[in-house]
Amino acid sequence: MSYKVFQWASGTVGKHTARVAHERASLELVGMHVYSASKAGKDVGELVGIDEVGVAASTDIEVVKQSDADVVIHTPLPSLIYGDNENQDLDDFCELLAAGKNVITVVGYMYPQVYGEEVVERLNAACQQGNSTFHSTGLNPGWMGDLLPLTMSSLCEVVDHVHVLEVSRFDTYPSPEIMFDSMGFNSTPDEFKVKNRRQKKWLDGLFSESVQMVADGMGLGVTEVTSSLEVELAETDLKVAAGTVRKGTVAGQHWRWSGLKEGKEVIAHETVWRIHPDVAPGWATGNNWIRFKGRPTINFEIESDFKFMDDGMLATGMHAMNAIPYVVDAEPGIKTFLDLPWMFVRQ
Repeated sequence: MSYKVFQWASGTVGKHTARVAHERASLELVGMHVYSASKAGKDVGELVGIDEVGVAASTDIEVVKQSDADVVIHTPLPSLIYGDNENQDLDDFCELLAAGKNVITVVGYMYPQVYGEEVVERLNAACQQGNSTFHSTGLNPGWMGDLLPLTMSSLCEVVDHVHVLEVSRFDTYPSPEIMFDSMGFNSTPDEFKVKNRRQKKWLDGLFSESVQMVADGMGLGVTEVTSSLEVELAETDLKVAAGTVRKGTVAGQHWRWSGLKEGKEVIAHETVWRIHPDVAPGWATGNNWIRFKGRPTINFEIESDFKFMDDGMLATGMHAMNAIPYVVDAEPGIKTFLDLPWMFVRQ
């Protein structure tokens, strides 16, 4: 069976997913939604960096809705951080779902229950109206801190505590837009407080989704997810791929999201982000890991800085693409990892 794919956005992840939709025998690329008027009308192959594919990009959501696409692969920068309307992604999901388009996204809403009943009801109502399915995925969140722990829990008799640690360096990441504007590195403490408002809201949502979904999947009884943040300032000017991080500006971020049962932490997701290897030597270093306390105790290490794979953006996109058959063939509604079967590549 062939699944018809409409690609939404032409960024790094979108280029990967559009190319695969065109090249994979079981898929057919039928369109691309773009945000820039300068890209509208161009052949998708030109935007992706391959030969012409005979499909033109468009900025009009009506083109997506009126297409014969089975699924929309939604990979833009998240509206909770970028743009004037923080709810734009949710609005677009609901419009597409109500029009009968299955949606797979990588911007969040992996476990919409975290955002309250109103969000869940909006998505479910749109799915019922369009007889469509919604699914969100990714790399972390979306795989390392949630799907892996859920899978690993099958080895346990009892789980008392789950702890996920991500340690990442960004000195080789070349985008000042992402590193400085979005993530807030190279900001003074006062500037960071302003920039971090939207970033924190987005991250708190993403990682609370991850923590709550894992907790619910394992029956850990989590009723509250809290977060904390510690920042480290650069002691000297630091030259990195995105530019120069000035002395006295934010160069390290240490986040922790804790899932609580009756006030006691039973699951934690911790991230340590450095813009340069010399920053915050007292924070966690070494590999990423997932640790289970219980019977049995499990310590599972993953090479840090996502060096365990050579292209994280491709992996993010493929987690969405490989979900297509499972999502399209599912019953209408919100489908999380707790609802879908084990998913694997179908080339």
